[in-house]
Parts: sequence; structure tokens; C-alpha cells
Amino acid sequence: MKKIFLLTLALIGFTFTSNAQEIADNAIGLRLGDANGFGAEVSYQRALGESNRLELDLGWRNGNNYDGFKLAGLYQWVKHLDGDFNWYFGAGGGIGSYSINTPGADVTDTFAFAAGDIGIEYSFDIPLLLSLDFRPEIGFGDDLYDNNDLDFDIALGIRYQF
Repeated sequence: MKKIFLLTLALIGFTFTSNAQEIADNAIGLRLGDANGFGAEVSYQRALGESNRLELDLGWRNGNNYDGFKLAGLYQWVKHLDGDFNWYFGAGGGIGSYSINTPGADVTDTFAFAAGDIGIEYSFDIPLLLSLDFRPEIGFGDDLYDNNDLDFDIALGIRYQF
């Protein structure tokens, strides 16, 4: 019985290993979504293992009456789907700051947020990675910017892998 159990365990481990798709050591590009008013983000991914990675995203906006930035960091687990498709999920958080300057009212706030992440990606034969993800975020800051609620961010990512 013990031999059958060990053989079954070895076969299951071989199956998961043989289906694993390698993820790129590094990927850099854009994450195009709402990002709670910050728009497009510069996105960097760094592999931490065969199926784990760290993603860092920086969004900023600069205008006549509005300046701000948002930095997010997420730890992700990457799972193989089929062919060149992967799906991933993760968790993390970040910080941000904004300043609104209008005649008669200047508002500045710094905030923090916790985030989850789930998505699907396709890795082309060329070093291009496309992804679509859903990132719910819960913010903690002043009520002036309404960060004390849940925000749903959906984005399309395009990254160069190296």
C-alpha cells in the first residue's frame, strides 16, 4: 500500500511538472486600465521561481489641476492552462498620492491599498506577453478622495519578455 501511495504521488508530481510552462525572467510594458483614475501604468514582472513572480506597477497622472501617482506590488502564482496560455492569481498592495489644485480648493492626500489579482495571459513565440486581469482594491485614506471603499480595476497588459 505504501508503494502504491508513493507511486501515485510521484505520477501526480510528474504530471504537474510536465505541464508547467516557464515564465520569463523579466517582463516590462504597460498595463492599460482604469487604475482608479491613474490610467495607464508602467508594469514590471520579475520571476521568483518556476511559477511565482513579483509584479510592480507605477501609474501617474499630471495635469493642470491634478497630479498623482500610484505604486502597486503584487506576488503572483502562475498556472499553466493550455498551449501558450497561463492563468495567474496573487495578492499585494501599494501606496499613492494625489493633489488637486483648483481655485479656492487645494486637496492633497496619501493613501494605501490592499489588492488581489486574477488574470489570464498569452505568451507569443516572439518575446511578447498579452494579459487581461481583474484587480479588486480596497483603499485606506481620507474620505476626500473616497478611497475607503472597494475599487474594481480591469486592465489589458502588453509586455516585452526578456
